[in-house]
Amino acid sequence: MATFLPSRPARPLLGALRQRRTVGVPDVAPRPVAPEPRSAVVAAAIYDDGVRTAGYDNLAETFSALRSRPGGMAWIGLERPEETELTSLAREFDLHPLAIEDAIQAHQRPKIERYGDTLFVVLRAARYLDDAEEVEFGELHVFVGPDFVVTVRHGASPDLAAVRTRLEADPEMLARGPEAVLYAILDSVVDGYAPVVAGLDHDIDEIESDVWGGAPDVSRRVYELSREVLDFQRAVRPEQALCASLAKGADKYGVDPELQAYLRDVADHLTEAADRIEVFRAALRDILTVAATLVAQRQNEEMKHLSEVSIRQGEEVKKISGWAAILFAPTLVGTVYGMNFDTMPELGWAWGYPAALVAMLAVSVGLFGVFRWKRWI
Repeated sequence: MATFLPSRPARPLLGALRQRRTVGVPDVAPRPVAPEPRSAVVAAAIYDDGVRTAGYDNLAETFSALRSRPGGMAWIGLERPEETELTSLAREFDLHPLAIEDAIQAHQRPKIERYGDTLFVVLRAARYLDDAEEVEFGELHVFVGPDFVVTVRHGASPDLAAVRTRLEADPEMLARGPEAVLYAILDSVVDGYAPVVAGLDHDIDEIESDVWGGAPDVSRRVYELSREVLDFQRAVRPEQALCASLAKGADKYGVDPELQAYLRDVADHLTEAADRIEVFRAALRDILTVAATLVAQRQNEEMKHLSEVSIRQGEEVKKISGWAAILFAPTLVGTVYGMNFDTMPELGWAWGYPAALVAMLAVSVGLFGVFRWKRWI
């Protein structure tokens, strides 16, 4: 007999809690916290007579400090700035819109342009990744005015902090003005080419050894390294013209003679790097030619070996075919007379058997002589 349990009454406390959760308590979602805008200012400082007076974390404070110090110089370093930050710089220092557009878009070749009192310079820094055998480039835009220097960096190099530290340790050089900062930056970029040249030189020596060692992928390696050398040349060549342009305008704009000496030193280093690049390109072309010649020689040797093997196989086939023909004649005669028919020619002749043997021998000897004469056997 089935028994039925009475239903349990609802718990009053649980019901009250549910009522409190649903009645009188507004359902408010948490407000998303807006991320703080990223500042592109890496370093900003004001210099008076070559001595750093103060550093700032934002552009507004830097602008205000520069306006309050007549005769001072502002050095502002930016890394991948936003358009609003560059627009603020353009308003403060009266920068040309075309130069600002180039700094925003990046991917510019090294060049120098003058807009009134402002000089706009694009440099390509480089460093060599030995494991990947690649030249990694960084792009640097420099605005140089009467009382300011603004650097806009796109990439990991160059290390402008080291340039700033070195110049701050030499107030006499820094007191020469914004041109001193420009030449120090240019010198740092060009000095960074030396490890790239050394890395390329080392890898080209390795490739030469691989070519004579018969490495299978050496042609691909030569081609890829040739592309890196070509890209490096595209960065160095325009900077030679850039230095020449700076040298031509030095007297016109009253550049300090000591800075002109630094510029000539930078130009010499650039010329040396450009000459080495030409040597690298010629060496890689020669290596590629030698590699192709060695591959062709190896292919010819393999073809020669295959031909020799084919000839030897042909000679063996000739011998086999000759002996097969010699043995075929007696086999044919023996097969005909081995068919055991009652009525066959010469079955009743006493000399039939010896004549058949003599015929077999004569045919075999004749064929042997013919094949021997043709050098098949």
